[in-house]
Amino acid sequence: MADLKDLLQSADWKIEKHVPVIDAPDKIKKGEVLKLDVSVGKQIAHPNTTEHHIKSIEVYFLAMGEKFPYSVARFEFNTHGESAQGPNTSTIFSEPKVTTSFKTEKSGLILATSYCNIHGIWKSDKEIKVE
Repeated sequence: MADLKDLLQSADWKIEKHVPVIDAPDKIKKGEVLKLDVSVGKQIAHPNTTEHHIKSIEVYFLAMGEKFPYSVARFEFNTHGESAQGPNTSTIFSEPKVTTSFKTEKSGLILATSYCNIHGIWKSDKEIKVE
């Protein structure tokens, strides 16, 4: 039986279209709101079709010195061109791009996952320093 940690995939987002890209500042001031964007397909567009799409993006924050991460946000993408007329016949297609924000008193690690309905779970992270 597989362990979840063994199923998380990662790669360089510049050459792999499934990896979530975290755009956030490297440093923030204590008490400042940290705004971040997470997207999939920043360098190489991910297909967004009924058959092949990003279903969700999740964002976590692991504060320095703490054992478990905090769940910051979960976003689901529910429109992939499907309609009563058949696959890819709608004019509405979700784009896997999100913005969220939070405050923290501690430095730590932003963790993001994306779920592709065909290629599974992908992860990335970004360190944030609080001054």
